[in-house]
Amino acid sequence: MVSPIRAAVLTISTSRAAGEAEDLGGPALAAWAESIGATVVLRELISDDEAAIAARLRSIADEALAELILTTGGTGLAGSDRTPEATAAVIERPVPGIAEAMRLASRQFTSNWMLSRGLAGCRGAALIVNFPGSPKAIGQAGAAIAAALPHAIALLAGGADGH
Repeated sequence: MVSPIRAAVLTISTSRAAGEAEDLGGPALAAWAESIGATVVLRELISDDEAAIAARLRSIADEALAELILTTGGTGLAGSDRTPEATAAVIERPVPGIAEAMRLASRQFTSNWMLSRGLAGCRGAALIVNFPGSPKAIGQAGAAIAAALPHAIALLAGGADGH
């Protein structure tokens, strides 16, 4: 029997980390992760601080706390949106098709789809994926990658050689 994928969900938002606004993206992303069969083992709020985001992504991946690390927020054009930069500093191998598929899936829902700067990539045996901050967009973009993620995680774990 295959073990469920362990997922970590990180909401990237200074206001939400400070308790100034309700975190709607984190619960939506956790629910999405569970909908694809993952077990959410960690949920955290992190401020829009590039060094703090990168440090936490590294820690989760390097300590093998989760095979799938999902972030929500900080992927836009605002000066404080630093999630892609933090992710780029941490990943060892980019997986651009995941982010491209997510942006393309968003095209039918918003004319601003091309402004999302989210990335995806591997660090060790962990896959890191940046989601938008909008709960609605999480489901829309996530639908495009849901079927591929279990296979990606299996490949990172050294399995699924029949491809």
